Amino acid sequence: MQNTARDIAMDHAADDIAGARAALARIDFFRSERPENVKISRLGGLTNSVFKVDCNGDAYVLRLAGEGTSDYIDRTFEAVALRETARLTVSPEVIHCDPATGVVVTAWVQAMPMTTPLFRSNPGAARRAGEVLRQLHSSDAKFDFQFDLFGMIDEYLAVLAKQPTQLPQGLTGMLALAEELRQLLARRPAKLVACHCDLLPDNFLDTGARMYLVDWEFSGMNDPLWDLGDAVVECGLAPAQERELIASYFGGDPRPADLGRIAIYKAMCDLLWTLWGLIQHANGNPADDFRAYAAKRFARAQAVVRDRDFARLRAAIDSP
Repeated sequence: MQNTARDIAMDHAADDIAGARAALARIDFFRSERPENVKISRLGGLTNSVFKVDCNGDAYVLRLAGEGTSDYIDRTFEAVALRETARLTVSPEVIHCDPATGVVVTAWVQAMPMTTPLFRSNPGAARRAGEVLRQLHSSDAKFDFQFDLFGMIDEYLAVLAKQPTQLPQGLTGMLALAEELRQLLARRPAKLVACHCDLLPDNFLDTGARMYLVDWEFSGMNDPLWDLGDAVVECGLAPAQERELIASYFGGDPRPADLGRIAIYKAMCDLLWTLWGLIQHANGNPADDFRAYAAKRFARAQAVVRDRDFARLRAAIDSP
């Protein structure tokens, strides 16, 4: 008898749970537990597999690394970030972390993963996001990796140079501007601090009283204002929420030079992922329409640099 799509999905789900149970059996924390005392449910995950584990009245999150992710994620760096941020209570308590396998178990936090609509509709959400970023950036945490925005842009351009793909109109001019901005920021280097660097909305967990941050795969030492610009872009914050996040982070009005750096990083964030999207399109990645994805992000980057305030804010960075 031919399997239906529902049958196949159920088989995959059963395999996922079996894999999660096998992973738990290799962890000292769970090894002595009777199987009937451990309930596992799939939470999701695109590149990784994530599960909720209920055991003896307590709950945990189990993360199994996706196949092939070790090719572009250094799990040793991630492990440092996980333990450092858990120490700060910026992220949940770490129960188990094995860089060799990518298996991570953290305590369960009773909180809501954020979305763009939730950021816009939940009172105080942007404020709480600013507070947790300030807590991270003002801490003594040290990560073993340094996030290099312009180095990544160079790497993506080198890949695209070897691939036959149509580049968006105006990209040459944007890349020339990016080089100017690289030199500007090099003249006024920021103190590097521990940063998340990949602030998609669902990497914020909101309890209603505070935020936690999760998913430290791309974290590193970086200009802290990258995280603010990145959060504004990736979380789709409306202007009012952007102002709320920034005011919360600085505890008041920021300097024009700080706003200039945030504006630059908003544009460069979208430029970076424009190039990434073009690579996915050239590689024939079937997961999404990456041509449309790249076009959307590039249009947004152009809108930032064409804004009438961009030149003024950019100039403020070079002011004494």
